[in-house]
Amino acid sequence: MTTADYLLQAEKALQKTEDTNWASDTFLNKEAIKETDVAREDERDVEWHPLIPFLPHGTRVLFLGSFPPQRKRWCMDFFYPNFINDHWRIEGLVFFDDESYFVDKTQKRFQLRSIVDHLKQQGIGFFDTSIAIRRLAENASDKFLEVVEVTDIPAIVNQLPELRAIVTTGEKATQTIVKALGMSDENRHWLLPKMGTATKTPCHDIELYRLPSSSRAYPMALAKKAAAYKTMFQRYLAE
Repeated sequence: MTTADYLLQAEKALQKTEDTNWASDTFLNKEAIKETDVAREDERDVEWHPLIPFLPHGTRVLFLGSFPPQRKRWCMDFFYPNFINDHWRIEGLVFFDDESYFVDKTQKRFQLRSIVDHLKQQGIGFFDTSIAIRRLAENASDKFLEVVEVTDIPAIVNQLPELRAIVTTGEKATQTIVKALGMSDENRHWLLPKMGTATKTPCHDIELYRLPSSSRAYPMALAKKAAAYKTMFQRYLAE
């Protein structure tokens, strides 16, 4: 799997988002993983992204994280798949005033079909800032990820004519985007947005907006995180 392969997938992702059978795990790029294992015998420690970009028609907000956690931590084949990560509880609070709206408590998983319907309706997309990484430790912390291949962000953005904001929730993802887009001042200082603020990007009129992490390791109450996310959504999803 090469960068070009992922860019080709990005071009097709708008239609693939519509056509995918979300009752199954067909969104998982099993063939890409299989081919990568064969083609990279000498790079077994390099892990390639297992998902294609989720880019619904009319995407106005695009979340770009760092990289999915290890597969053993997944409860569904989608972004933010770790059941103890609170992203989908936050969106439940923001849009439905119910942190359990997307939660299947019995099965301890998220309700993927409801999530996909919601994201399509709202125009919210997802991918990550890296398409290949090395894990330097056996945990989900971004600080132990070594970026091997950065996502070609402009190539994805160019597929989204209605996009208004790229949103990050972690320091590594924010730094990766800023460096990839060359966002620096006249003194070559990187223009990292502060928490809860936005910075203009070189990509048309699109802003880079930074939010608190949905990880429970981030020291902020769920309700306060939801309030921060709600402010962002109101800014970019308002008609």
